[in-house]
Amino acid sequence: MLRILLADDHDIVRRGLKDLLEQHPGWQVCAEASNGRDAVDLALQHRPQVAVIDLSMPGLNGLDATRRIRQSLPDTEVLIFTMHESEELIREVLVAGARGYLLKSDAVRQLIPAVESLSHGKPFFAGRVSELLLDGFLKEGEARVGRPTAERLTSREREIVQLLAEGKSNKQIAQLLDLSVKTVETHRTTAMRKLELNSLADLVRYAIRTQIIQA
Repeated sequence: MLRILLADDHDIVRRGLKDLLEQHPGWQVCAEASNGRDAVDLALQHRPQVAVIDLSMPGLNGLDATRRIRQSLPDTEVLIFTMHESEELIREVLVAGARGYLLKSDAVRQLIPAVESLSHGKPFFAGRVSELLLDGFLKEGEARVGRPTAERLTSREREIVQLLAEGKSNKQIAQLLDLSVKTVETHRTTAMRKLELNSLADLVRYAIRTQIIQA
């Protein structure tokens, strides 16, 4: 039996994915999460062979959820499921440990082949995503050098950037993550320095531009 975890903050999307996946003989959706933090907890509890993770989720985004799942469960393959087409974003999820990237617009045709491929330990990238990766490969070594990117942030710094961009205060973040306010402030200052940002407004614009949050 192939066990699959679904993580998406929209109930109707999860329901559609579950119906589609469980039509395949021998496949079972063993857990569903509506945010990244629950996705990590449920993955640790159910140890699925494949996790289908939405990139944009509240609290903890799919990128950092992927990183945590892969660090704790290296045998769990992660398929990122998103509406965003971005070569930089694809690179980031690959670095985080995902082995597949599927656009939501391709779900009906490509979801089954994508999960099947990952269940056999093989990466999966559909046509448009492959084109973006190839374009990025051909341009590598030019504009990327010296540009501030989220790759420079630690997982904790990215998490705090997301929560700040979602409108939470330092005190709220400290309570949520069980940290001191001073520690949150330190991570915030470090992240802004790494990203060369000067204000909270800059940080919010950065989070939207890089799809850490949705506008």
